[in-house]
Amino acid sequence: MDGPTTRSPDRPAAVHGRTPPSPESPAAVRARERRSRRYRRDLRWSPYLYIAPFFLFFAAFGLFPLLYTGWAALHRVELTAPTDMEWAGLRNFTRLLGDDFFWNALGNTFVIGVLSTVPQLLMALGLAHLLNYRLRGSMFFRVALLTPYATSVAAATLVFVLLFGRDYGLVNWLLSTVGADGVDWENGSWSAKLAVSTIVVWRWTGYNALIYLAAMQAIPHDLYESAALDGASRWQQFRYVTVPSLRPTILFTCVVSTIGATQLFGEPLLFSGSAGASGGADHQYQTLGLYLYEQGWVNLHLGRASAIAWTMFLILLVIAAVNALIARRLRTSQ
Repeated sequence: MDGPTTRSPDRPAAVHGRTPPSPESPAAVRARERRSRRYRRDLRWSPYLYIAPFFLFFAAFGLFPLLYTGWAALHRVELTAPTDMEWAGLRNFTRLLGDDFFWNALGNTFVIGVLSTVPQLLMALGLAHLLNYRLRGSMFFRVALLTPYATSVAAATLVFVLLFGRDYGLVNWLLSTVGADGVDWENGSWSAKLAVSTIVVWRWTGYNALIYLAAMQAIPHDLYESAALDGASRWQQFRYVTVPSLRPTILFTCVVSTIGATQLFGEPLLFSGSAGASGGADHQYQTLGLYLYEQGWVNLHLGRASAIAWTMFLILLVIAAVNALIARRLRTSQ
């Protein structure tokens, strides 16, 4: 019978049948530490690198033009000599506030904004409510709602110019069938604003309807079931459940539509090809966007155009501040 085996003194003992790992060399330890530091550095800085392209593009195409426009607004500069800038201080702004055409453009922008925003959002809310039901071919109707939004401004405006034609337009023909006189849509004060507003309503109603539809589908169905158990009709459910739940979305669409109305340019520019940037013979539908274009690229006064652009920017800041205030009150009321 063999005696007990002896273990060599220079060989490590096996633990649970495994040979313990040999100690790492100093070079391997340093390599592992370098990889660990590199990983922590990548984990710390990679998010900033991912979002850096956005900030670079924003600085190049957003922040720099905004600041340079503000600098040009404080100078007298003409488009014929854009490098010759003469310091003017706030003269462009004071001259702007004393210009009757500026106030006319501001009033036209406000009127067209109201005439286009209110019917647009009401119609969008109604269409979204109808599409919220289980209709056959609902996907087709949703795509159809986006068709006006996908149509170019030029194509849509030219079609509406034909519809609102004074002599051979379809709208005046429909008015004549009911015994009403034709309307000079391009040269009338209120009729021109109404015609331009109609183009905006046609293009943006479907887009806002889909926004409302998405918000409606996020409303818990339990609220409707509880209202139905309490005896609420479909109209009462819409009034007391749907509309209160859509208040943040309605506020968002109101603000976006107001901003879009403030920047309105393509529709009034193309509505009358002969009037151009003047917005009609009597400037009856000249918006702030058209007034800016007229001062900068027709009259060649880049300093005044920059002052108009910054005035529009300040108006949008006021609208954003009002939006934030109303949104905060809505959150506290809930």
